[in-house]
Amino acid sequence: MQDKNILIIGASSGIGHALAQQLQAQGAILFTAGRTQPEAIQSTHMTWDVTKTPAVDAFTQLPDTLHGLVYCPGTINLKPFQRLTLDDYQRDFDINVLGAISAIHASYAAIKKSKSASVILFSTVAAKLGMGMHSSVSVAKSAVEGLAKSLAAELAPFNVRVNAIAPSLTDTPMAGLLLGDDTKREAANKRHPLNRYGSPQDIASMAAYLLSDQASWITGQIIGIDGGMGSLK
Repeated sequence: MQDKNILIIGASSGIGHALAQQLQAQGAILFTAGRTQPEAIQSTHMTWDVTKTPAVDAFTQLPDTLHGLVYCPGTINLKPFQRLTLDDYQRDFDINVLGAISAIHASYAAIKKSKSASVILFSTVAAKLGMGMHSSVSVAKSAVEGLAKSLAAELAPFNVRVNAIAPSLTDTPMAGLLLGDDTKREAANKRHPLNRYGSPQDIASMAAYLLSDQASWITGQIIGIDGGMGSLK
């Protein structure tokens, strides 16, 4: 990753921050975008609220060439179907799908110019499995998976790879209510075949790999990093 220009949207916490730390240690040149500048990360930061401003208006400090783009923002909005409103579905779609589209639009020319870029989006294991109270996030993340595959096909002639990572429950600030005490954490561990929920580093390590030249023949994939939950009983 030495001297590669990588844009991470949502690097201030969770998976995005863990990835920024890994890439910084590997010598990448980082550009970050989000509401808050990430701590202990050396980056060119662009303030952006995905729900308020088109990325093209915020991404004013991008380099001419980008070797990687990672879109990390997501939502966890778990309610029974009858309690989810149309506004809930719209918000999840805006953040997970339209935000990613906005970011890719704003970075499109710089990504294509590299002729070897990697774009990484994030889905969820709940887009593959039927999981109660996940209908809104599953709808949004299923759209992310469709976006990743379609873009992978469209950008393959330019040697630009597009993949999505589909984690299970991961110990990030967004998952705080689901891992709020020892009882909840133990129950979360037991739901996974490998008997533990995920760490930000687990997911970030796969993202770092997909950004690297070692993954130069991987595109159009939805990769489950989920402790076995998506495939094992």
